[in-house]
Amino acid sequence: MRTTIGYTVESIGYVVGAQGLVSFVSQTVFGTEWGWMHKLVDLPSTAYLGIAIVGLALIVAGVKTRRTPERRRTA
Repeated sequence: MRTTIGYTVESIGYVVGAQGLVSFVSQTVFGTEWGWMHKLVDLPSTAYLGIAIVGLALIVAGVKTRRTPERRRTA
């Protein structure tokens, strides 16, 4: 079960992080709107950077959960 949850959280983190980063870069560097996140919410560019950091945190949490070894005892 931990493996499934780890992969799911990690996958969501990749999507959220990528969309936050793309939105931040597009607003800051190019002055346009890229990705789909701007269709959901209209935020300042610093908020999109925060969303990218949340995505990174989800990736780290997913990897840690996925790598947790299950120890089996042999009798």
